[in-house]
Amino acid sequence: MKFIAGFLLLLIGVRAVGQSAQPYPFEKDIQAFEAQDKQTPPPSNAILFTGSSSIVYWNNLPQYYPGKVVLKRGFGGSELSHVRHFADRVIIRYQPKQLVLYAGENDIATGKQTAEQTYKRLVDLFRYVRRKLPATTFTFIAIKPSPSRRQFWSANEEANRLIKRYLDRKPNTQFVDIRPAMLGPNGQPIPEIFKADSLHMNDKGYQLWAPVLQPYLQ
Repeated sequence: MKFIAGFLLLLIGVRAVGQSAQPYPFEKDIQAFEAQDKQTPPPSNAILFTGSSSIVYWNNLPQYYPGKVVLKRGFGGSELSHVRHFADRVIIRYQPKQLVLYAGENDIATGKQTAEQTYKRLVDLFRYVRRKLPATTFTFIAIKPSPSRRQFWSANEEANRLIKRYLDRKPNTQFVDIRPAMLGPNGQPIPEIFKADSLHMNDKGYQLWAPVLQPYLQ
């Protein structure tokens, strides 16, 4: 019996070690950024774009804003909790003058978070960034209405409302509502601005986003 008990304890220990050895989601993405930074030092005092795939797929982002120093560090599929986890490595280390964030959509759709929980995740991230970078402008891009995620629109709208209300009360913050630019005369998202998955935008979508965001960039 002692042998069996010892074997079971050993098995549990091995399993625990194996589980703890699993990397946190998106660790490889962050390591890729760090390797890239070693090859090409990132600019200082930049406008840092981070968040989920809506940042990742914004091809040629700096070309949309000539004269601005832009750094893109999005990692697709990420949630606000992931951005918070990697905040030191994907935000703080760059000491940006402005942070432009798109995240929250995946929290609700794939992370199964409520609007309230998503809002609280944003608050947690904001407070951390503000403590570390008190002079950095914090800019949040509203959660977009993706046709393939129509069932989550109500939660998205509530999360946007809560986040906007919170940021409106804080200095040096911005809530950029890109939703109206994405809607047609019928009040529905314009199909042509999305890729075939009706989730990720194509270049036409970013051409609509760019001028809306322009006045907010420093």
